[in-house]
Amino acid sequence: MSIIAKGKPLLEEMRALLRRQGYAYGAKDACCDWVRRFVKFSKVQKKSALFKNTEKKVEKYLTYLALQKKVAPSTQNQALNALVFLYTKVLKQPLEGVNAARSRKEPRILVVLSKTEAVHLRVQDIDFEFKQITVRDGKGKKDRVTPLANNLIVMLQAHLEKIKIIHNKDLKDGFGSVYLLYALNKKHPNADKTFNWQYVFPSRRIATDPRTNIKRRHHVDQFVIHLLRTCCKQIQIFILFGHYLDMRIYTAMIYRHVLKQGGQDVVSSLGRL
Repeated sequence: MSIIAKGKPLLEEMRALLRRQGYAYGAKDACCDWVRRFVKFSKVQKKSALFKNTEKKVEKYLTYLALQKKVAPSTQNQALNALVFLYTKVLKQPLEGVNAARSRKEPRILVVLSKTEAVHLRVQDIDFEFKQITVRDGKGKKDRVTPLANNLIVMLQAHLEKIKIIHNKDLKDGFGSVYLLYALNKKHPNADKTFNWQYVFPSRRIATDPRTNIKRRHHVDQFVIHLLRTCCKQIQIFILFGHYLDMRIYTAMIYRHVLKQGGQDVVSSLGRL
């Protein structure tokens, strides 16, 4: 019989120790939940089995989280911390030499925004208060922060208001879902339909996501990216997209400007139109 199903003696012991050491209620639950998942994954039936091939069990589970579940680095760290607590504080057998594959965790650096990175921006990546843009999984598979130009703020805010109207309509029509990285859609089941996770530059069409077969609005289409990569003038973009929704004009203007202007004190080329 499983050590979890049998009155949960191990988890109760761990929970009691966490309580004595002053851990918050949510932290205690999260820690015990990670141990529960680890035990289930490792197919452990008796407490004594936790002492056998300890490092290999932990390595296998952490590698599974990184490569199979594709969890975020912070999530994998939570699992590791829970297992370290289990073995060090509860079982009194500290882990040594755990060499599991780790979820990607890179330093954030100040760099300008590339074309491809711009189309992957989410609403929550735009910080108007601190005048900065957070680029997720950008160049070199790194996260970083880049400045948001002062003369772009008002236009970008107006653009997002239009995007929000479109998103609300999508929700009413039974859509509104967006693709999420790592395992966020499992950790936060409804996050994919919140406005903060929507693309800053969404596609004008709803299409079927080949990864999930879910109908959703992806980021702006590849044709726009191609136009911007060839550095065509803004007026040419406006003419080409003049028959689209008014939102498309705002998108083209903001998108091209974001790619070219990175600093807060840069003068906007839009002012010269």
